[in-house]
Amino acid sequence: MKEFDPIAYKNMVKAYQERDDPMGWFDSIYTDAQGNYKAVFWADLEPNPYLLSWLKNSCSQQPGCSAIVVGCGVGDDAEALSDEGYDVTAFDISPEAIRLCKDRYPETTVNYLVADLFDYPSHWAENFDLVYECNTIQVLPGKYRVQARDAMISLLAPKGYILVSCRSRLKGEQEDDIPLPLDKEEIDGFVRCGLNEKSFESYDDTQDPPVPHFFASYQK
Repeated sequence: MKEFDPIAYKNMVKAYQERDDPMGWFDSIYTDAQGNYKAVFWADLEPNPYLLSWLKNSCSQQPGCSAIVVGCGVGDDAEALSDEGYDVTAFDISPEAIRLCKDRYPETTVNYLVADLFDYPSHWAENFDLVYECNTIQVLPGKYRVQARDAMISLLAPKGYILVSCRSRLKGEQEDDIPLPLDKEEIDGFVRCGLNEKSFESYDDTQDPPVPHFFASYQK
């Protein structure tokens, strides 16, 4: 198992971005874990607490509601949605990530799939009552961030909700960071695309030093 090297990681991501292959490196993160989901350096191994809070306080869930998790990683948030009664599809572009999910949750009801956000199955379009995005946009560069946002919105059924969780920054700061946090203007792109903002939180996590985050919900 490789020890995580943050400098090597950032250099690798930058190299892929410079050759216009912004997602070509994803699978290596999971492959380096050598079958151990606990070794994926960015995995929290527990559901996002802001997702859990939203689920507890939201009135949007009805029997038979469908949800899709974008870039599902090792599955914590997908399983949390399933536990709340959603019919969950969870996908990742990394085949190894999906294998880790299936090995980790052998009795799951979540439909874990290898898929590409930019080339997803046609029947997914406008088919989900809830779309969950956590930390996908922030690892993409330039135009791919806008394309990812638009692809996520295109998954929403009428009146559906999209939840967006990401690192945050002030406009004009941290512009060379990898991953690149979203500023308020960028996340407000979901509103400019015609969605209604239902909730918005800006918070610091428990790391030392704290890492600012956004958690927002929008309705189509």
